[in-house]
Amino acid sequence: MALGGNPIFNGKNFRGATQAPPVPANPYGQSPYGQNPYGQNQFGQPQYGQNPFGQNQFGQPGWQAQQPGMSNEQLEQMYQRPAAGPVETGRMTFDDVIIKTAACLAVVVLGAAVTLFVPMGTASLLMIVGALGGFVLALVNTFKKQPSPALILAYAGLEGFFLGGLTRILDGMFPGVGLQAVIGTVAVTGVTLLLFKSGKVRATPKAMRFFMIALIGYAVFALINMVMMMTGAVTEPFGLRTSFEIFGIPLGVIVGLLAIGLAAFSLIMDFTSIEEGVRAGAPERYSWTAAFGLTVTLVWLYVEIIRLLAILRGDD
Repeated sequence: MALGGNPIFNGKNFRGATQAPPVPANPYGQSPYGQNPYGQNQFGQPQYGQNPFGQNQFGQPGWQAQQPGMSNEQLEQMYQRPAAGPVETGRMTFDDVIIKTAACLAVVVLGAAVTLFVPMGTASLLMIVGALGGFVLALVNTFKKQPSPALILAYAGLEGFFLGGLTRILDGMFPGVGLQAVIGTVAVTGVTLLLFKSGKVRATPKAMRFFMIALIGYAVFALINMVMMMTGAVTEPFGLRTSFEIFGIPLGVIVGLLAIGLAAFSLIMDFTSIEEGVRAGAPERYSWTAAFGLTVTLVWLYVEIIRLLAILRGDD
């Protein structure tokens, strides 16, 4: 897996930005280090006895005096100018990722707000369209070699429709779960970021292997649960999640806590990928990839939290 293990970052040439450009072929008789075979300097360094800022010892103009339009003050300012940073060189920075992630989340919130001002039937339709369309665009953006800001923002808008419709339905059944889910998502994200920054939790190869095994198991359970609900094999609102209990605890609570843990670890993988991308000098455009990865994880985390809250409220 590339850069922390997040599949969204697979196939992205994050480390390509640090490769030096190839050295151009030298013309006949010219050395790649600035001198030709006869000892003449090719890059304008002063020869013996020559002053680079004025005249040589024979009164002839030096190199600096031969440069048109460049005074000593201008040259000194050029030399004292600070080295170009990541922004000037077109490299990804943490600020880029934060700004673009904020833009994606703003579009998610805007899409969710739309579902609040339309009839309930329309909101339900938008939820279905958002779920299906968001799934398709998630696959497209994941396997697309170069990030597309338009497709990423379109994904965010569709996920906004889905989350808005889902929240409206569940909040109507269990008032207050929407706000609680938002607070829970912010809290889990904040704690995860603090643990990552402290170095106490890292995406180690062993942890990522466990994550992939658990994620596959969770995906199989979700698929089976969905098929059984669609075929009418189970009639509970959340399918197997509320049909079975273990020691009096609904299965959905146990599965929900596991899923929230997986989503939190996925955030760790996202942070690791972003940190390594910045350190490797990834091109600035990949900040959109990082923003997309964070948006996918945050949407997943929110869905798991609001579903867990609804199951807990329904069990009261």
